[in-house]
This record gives sequence, C-alpha cells and structure tokens, in this order.
Amino acid sequence: MEFEGARSGGDQPTRQRVARSILVDGPSTAAALAQRLALTPAAVRRHLDQLVEEGAVEAREPSTTAVRGRGRPAKVFALTSVGRDSFDQQYDDLAVQALRFLRETGGEKAVREFAGRRVAFIQERFGEVAEQHPELSPVESLARVLTDEGYAAAVRDGPVGEQLCQQHCPVSHVAHEFPQLCEAETEAFAAVLGSHVQRLATIAHGDGVCTTCIPTVPAASTSTTPSTSIEEKEKVR
Repeated sequence: MEFEGARSGGDQPTRQRVARSILVDGPSTAAALAQRLALTPAAVRRHLDQLVEEGAVEAREPSTTAVRGRGRPAKVFALTSVGRDSFDQQYDDLAVQALRFLRETGGEKAVREFAGRRVAFIQERFGEVAEQHPELSPVESLARVLTDEGYAAAVRDGPVGEQLCQQHCPVSHVAHEFPQLCEAETEAFAAVLGSHVQRLATIAHGDGVCTTCIPTVPAASTSTTPSTSIEEKEKVR
C-alpha cells in the first residue's frame, strides 16, 4: 500500500518520516515524535491526524506501567497493519499461497523445515558481526544482524534481563497464519546466544513490537523455549 498522502504533494516526505519513526522506535507520543524529528508538536499532530484518517496509525492509551504526572496521560500512536503494509510487504499473498501449497504437499514437517532454513542467516551472520564489532554485547550483535535484514531491532533493559525488541517484521502477515516462522526465529536466537530465551509478544499476533526476553539468570529448569533446532526436534519424534 502507498500512503494516501502521496497524492497530496509536499507533506508526504515528512508524513513518511513520522510513520517510519513509529516503525523504528515503536509506539510514540506526539511530543516524542516532535523531539526526534525536530518538528513542532502542531506539525506532528497534523501528520498524525492524516495518518489516523488513512488507517495507517492508531491512537492508544499509554501503558499502565508508564510514569504518570498530573493531568490526562498523552496518547501513544502505533502503526496499524495497514500502515505496516506500506513497508516492504508486497509479496505476502504469494508467500502465504506458497506455504499453503508446501503444507498440503509436504505436511507440517516441511513447513517447519522451511522456517528453519529461512532464519539460517541469523547463525550465519551472528559470528561475523560479533567479530567485526567486539564492543557489542551478544544481544546487541544479534540486534544488528536483524536490523540489517529489515527488522529494526534494538536492545532494552527488562525486568529480569535484556529484551530484544523488533519494531518491524517483514513476514508478520505470513507468520500470522504460519507461527512456525516465529518459532524458528526464537530457536535461532537461543542457539546463537547460548541461553534460554522467551518470546513475550509478536507483531504477527497483534502486538506493536516483537519482544524477546533474555534473562540474566540461567533458566535451566524452565521449559518455555529450548535452544534445540527444528531438525533435532523431528529426530526425537
């Protein structure tokens, strides 16, 4: 999809900057967007109103965990599925059809094998990035790999460790029907980091950000997300 504002002239580049800032940095208030983009709050609100009218952005109530001052808390603005469609998802329908055919002809095992092969770039590139950027932590190296592939990933501190946040997912619409893609991705994270990881949220299931928790305390006794590969699982079955 192309933003409707493309037909309205000079405002479009700035409107795209607003939308991309939300994509990269996550749901944001108008004030935060104005500061990041060096725009006036009035200008940002005008672009947000247009994006909301087009269905590309929606206003949400702030998180209950956010620190609140006096008065009504500012709303945050997040991309909708329509807004995400404008960022590199033109081939979703074809991909879904191909995976449906693969499932019909090869079964669920074939879909899982495909999902594992698709995320092979994570293990292939992780060591290279870690070697080239020794100043990065393992999770930061993983975020760099994902960002290079269009996931707009970043690392944040979480309640029990680090959180890997992916503001964009190039295959989110496909993963909605085929969660094997998310499962394989999570297993690849655990494999390269050599630790337990826990997927907390995914764009494919309606969350604003794909969030994966990497606890600082070893979780050997948990069984949420093992680091075994899809192929190893199949051998056990």
